[in-house]
Amino acid sequence: MAEPESLADLLGGRRAALDATVPPVVFVAGWLVGGRSIWIGAAAAVIAAAVVGGVRLKNGDKPRAVLIGLLGVCVAAIVALRTGRAEDFFLLQIVSNAASALAWAVSIVVRWPLLGIVVGTVLGQKTRWRRDPVLLRAYMKASWVWVLQYVVRLAVFVPLWATHQVVALGIARGVLTWPLVAACLAVSWWVIRRDLPEGHPGLRHPESAPPVDRAGADQV
Repeated sequence: MAEPESLADLLGGRRAALDATVPPVVFVAGWLVGGRSIWIGAAAAVIAAAVVGGVRLKNGDKPRAVLIGLLGVCVAAIVALRTGRAEDFFLLQIVSNAASALAWAVSIVVRWPLLGIVVGTVLGQKTRWRRDPVLLRAYMKASWVWVLQYVVRLAVFVPLWATHQVVALGIARGVLTWPLVAACLAVSWWVIRRDLPEGHPGLRHPESAPPVDRAGADQV
């Protein structure tokens, strides 16, 4: 397979993943410094998210992506303020990971693996990659790695949230963001490369399945 680019090259996301860890860490820091005040922690997290958003806009990120990130932090802060439980700042993250795990699993079952959709969109292929049965199978197998990523987060976040471990949640959020995303990209790329046969042109050049010879099939 002549494919010099990895999934990390194609999808990127390192800076965004790193930036995503800033507001939760700042929330925990503000919560601790402010005498376990959710208001102080929430305000610190929103301010941090706004600063991160400004930097991302300056670096050329799309305003929509920046706005979604800021909105997520605001919603997380509101949830924590409404419930009066600092650990609920991480509840939105838990719900989003559960929803993501389900969505990725369903996409594999219905043979529209989300990894293929994402990579195909980035490469401007629309749905051409689905006409390559080998590439489709590789995307389906590699998508299970992404399902596992979300399951790992849930396995860590849920017990910590249930036992009110706010500081541990902040640490886990940092550890399980970019490092886990990097590992997921590397492993899923390995799965794809391992599954594609020698001589396959790679992700950028999906091959169409050979047409069925109806006449030959009728003679058999």
